[in-house]
Amino acid sequence: MSSLAGKTLFITGASRGIGLAIALRAARDGANIAIAAKSSVANPKLPGTIYSAAEQIVAAGGKALPIKCDIREEAEVQAAVAATVEAFGGIDILVNNASAIWLAGALDTPMKRFDLMQQVNARGSFLCAQACLPHLLRSDNPHILTLAPPPSLDPKWWAPHTGYTLAKMGMSFVTLGLAGEFGPQGVAVNALWPRTIVATDALNMIAGVAIDRCRKPEIVADAAHAVLSRSAKGFAGNFLIDEEVLREDGVHDFSAYAVDATQPLLPDLFLEA
Repeated sequence: MSSLAGKTLFITGASRGIGLAIALRAARDGANIAIAAKSSVANPKLPGTIYSAAEQIVAAGGKALPIKCDIREEAEVQAAVAATVEAFGGIDILVNNASAIWLAGALDTPMKRFDLMQQVNARGSFLCAQACLPHLLRSDNPHILTLAPPPSLDPKWWAPHTGYTLAKMGMSFVTLGLAGEFGPQGVAVNALWPRTIVATDALNMIAGVAIDRCRKPEIVADAAHAVLSRSAKGFAGNFLIDEEVLREDGVHDFSAYAVDATQPLLPDLFLEA
């Protein structure tokens, strides 16, 4: 299968950034996209809302359902999933993209921020999977794809920002567990992570990152499309890297994905340079 035409994707955090890029790539195939995100009102610091995303998805050739949803809230997630099924008749793909970040040491991490990361990242991914799985199990090619890194216990990734690393690795371990439980039932449960830092609007909130040394969100979107187009049977528990996925699909020139192809790229967190 090389197209997502007619497939229904439930994407968290799809109002901007990587989530929106994944949605737009699927929309070009004619997919149905449920945009589950909190952004219903424009924010000058973070452009994009569920409604502006829906307009872009429709313009790209897909169908869109904007849903205001805080994935920390179980009732909101259940309602969002129900609305998606009512609108499109089912769910074929869950993309756990929503994530909270705070890159600071233990003494500089407020507990409110620590709690937010754990609730959105690991708990939110688990909750969305739990809500979508009854419908995914009825799909003919079900996928759960989570934007999470390969699991690592190396202290160099934990010492600088224990709270964030715990939250992201929590998403990775949720992937491992769900892959073990539902992979044998035909659900492709996998994770995807970028080789380099990706230039998103949220990145502008983090000081010290050189945007011109990043790649565009489209590289992750193209890799996600390649993953989600594969047969789900027997394809679970993989921690995939965007560049490696695209190389397997015959892509060898990645210069078009660079913000500035003349600049050296910044490797992403949790990966060896």
